[in-house]
Amino acid sequence: MTADESLAHLRGRLALTGQRVSRAVAERAAREPGRIADPYRGLYIDDDLANALLTSAPRGPLPGDPAERARLAAVEEAADRAERAGARIRLRSLAGEFGLTALDTDILLTALIPDLDARFERLYGYLHDDVAARRATIGLALELNGRDPADGAARSRFSGTAPLRAGRLLEVEDTQRPFLTRVLRVPDRITAYLLGDDQPGAELAPFARPSTRPAAEAPGTVRALARRVAALLTAAPCALHLHGNDTAGESALAAMGRPALLVGLPALLTQPRAAALAEEAVREARLTGAGMVVGPVQGDISPEAGRVLTVLMSAASHLPVVFTGPDDWDSRWCAEPPLSVRVPPLTPAERSALWRAELNGQACTVDLPPDAMDAYRLGAEDIRRAVRTAARYAALDGGPVRPAQLRAGVRATAGARLRRLARRVEPAVDWADLVVDDATRQLLRELATRARHRDRVLGEWAMRPGGGRGRAVCALFAGESGTGKTLAAEVIAADLGLDLYVVNLAGVVDKYIGETEKNLQRVFDEADALNAVLLFDEADALFGKRSEVDDAHDRYANIETAYLLQRMEAFDGIAILTTNLAAHIDPAFTRRLDVRITFSAPDQTQRTVLWERCLRPGLPRDPEVDLARLAQDFPMTGGSIHACAVTAAYRAAGENRAVTMADLLDAIRGEFRKLGRLVLEEDFRNRDSRALTASAFRGGTHAGTHGLG
Repeated sequence: MTADESLAHLRGRLALTGQRVSRAVAERAAREPGRIADPYRGLYIDDDLANALLTSAPRGPLPGDPAERARLAAVEEAADRAERAGARIRLRSLAGEFGLTALDTDILLTALIPDLDARFERLYGYLHDDVAARRATIGLALELNGRDPADGAARSRFSGTAPLRAGRLLEVEDTQRPFLTRVLRVPDRITAYLLGDDQPGAELAPFARPSTRPAAEAPGTVRALARRVAALLTAAPCALHLHGNDTAGESALAAMGRPALLVGLPALLTQPRAAALAEEAVREARLTGAGMVVGPVQGDISPEAGRVLTVLMSAASHLPVVFTGPDDWDSRWCAEPPLSVRVPPLTPAERSALWRAELNGQACTVDLPPDAMDAYRLGAEDIRRAVRTAARYAALDGGPVRPAQLRAGVRATAGARLRRLARRVEPAVDWADLVVDDATRQLLRELATRARHRDRVLGEWAMRPGGGRGRAVCALFAGESGTGKTLAAEVIAADLGLDLYVVNLAGVVDKYIGETEKNLQRVFDEADALNAVLLFDEADALFGKRSEVDDAHDRYANIETAYLLQRMEAFDGIAILTTNLAAHIDPAFTRRLDVRITFSAPDQTQRTVLWERCLRPGLPRDPEVDLARLAQDFPMTGGSIHACAVTAAYRAAGENRAVTMADLLDAIRGEFRKLGRLVLEEDFRNRDSRALTASAFRGGTHAGTHGLG
């Protein structure tokens, strides 16, 4: 009923505009009776017409019609009754929201009528004396609405700062033409709105959408802050920046009784006309009575991004505008900064409630341990995306949502942002695959316990030290190559149900000053959100000791190390550093480590287990292969044992037979040469396993523990 009454009001007002056009046509026909029958009228100017133009007075405004006032009063009285009954009259809402005067509304209707009634295209062509001029011009709009073309106040209604154009309700085309002959056009979105369409225009779809999240879904701490923010925005409209949570803005607008238009800033900035599209997004929010939630605002801002932020910031005088992002507001982003408010982080209980609410909302079967979601410290919007993706994976597999689908959903949502700077490893191992002594295993389990319960210990129990330190769990795995450091990191990630991301040093380290720090910041920021296990392999390359400053290179190398020290302090994720050269790590990093584990080479018993693990059950093996003798006579790390097993398997596969002792001995000899260890050929001539002795190699021996790293 509301839509019918709004449309009836629009039709009534357009009918009045149509009557003005009819009077103007009649007046023109009376003034030029000879030309109305000319079939080529408007296509040429003859001598008689030129003389008439020179001798006649300028055409003035259309005289008023006393009866029109009564008809207008009747139309508006009907609209008053409809509004008192609760109807929404869209033309009136538009005029009120954008501050249109009565003349502005008449101009808008004059420009709009050809889009709704094709007859007026030809009538406008007649009035313009130009068959190609089928839209209203500024001069015609002034004439039809009873204003003198020389009236400065009336002409100012077409300026770029006047409500019609500043609000993008009216476009003035052909600006190179004389002022009075410039063409007026009403954007299609305004026409659709007046006809009852509340769907955003297609040009906004890539970066903007209405919020569909009920206010009740927000966590308790966020709702409490949202109520205070809503009171502030209601009392004193201003631009607001909420950092630390991606749902607080929607909750604040919901508390004000307003819908939210969500604007993805990164997606908007990829559009060719970003600033103009930002103005269209502002117009859309004003049309629908919504507030705007814009974000995330972060990182370096380009000049174009600065212009977009300025457009959005200026909209705060008309509607609530809330910026969101993980960072504090940078004064370089915009000349006039918004009011910046820190949103408290979600508690584990609130985050868990969000996970379960989203899973229930998907109406999917769930088979998850109680703490399956605790490992993922995502924001509310990322949780929503992850659950939707997990539900689709579960539907594809034909079963309930399990941890594997949940991990896939999280990875699809947040993991892509890390892929340029880090390589993802999906853990496929567990504690049984790790061959280490009991002391090392205990330290590794303590590390996993720290990671699993850090929110409770550092958050709920307030055991975190001051100084703005994060909730990171950092460990250093030291030991020679092949002793299982990387495998241990993968086991930790698997135990926590997380992915392992190995930082790509080639992608992080940059020859240009300052770029390495920026890349590292991206790595840490994304790892914070994803809550993945971040692995810095060969960490001494980044975390090396600071040196005396002899030249500019030393100075900037020290700056990189200092930045890492600061960023590690504020890190909230899980980081594991591995190195073969623990003595080269800066002592300041050592102090910041939660756990330090030294990996040494396996002893004989562990080497036997490693040989058994590396020669997989599916691998055909000659019965004469003596793994105990290999373990006794050839002290090697787990990595070397694995390499020998693979080499022997390839040799056997090439000859389509089982792996023999000779294959393994040849592989060991090749491995020793690769490692630069002395090999005496006579010691390998007799390949009978019973003749093997420890003299088969010359080189340092190893002792300790292992995995397959």
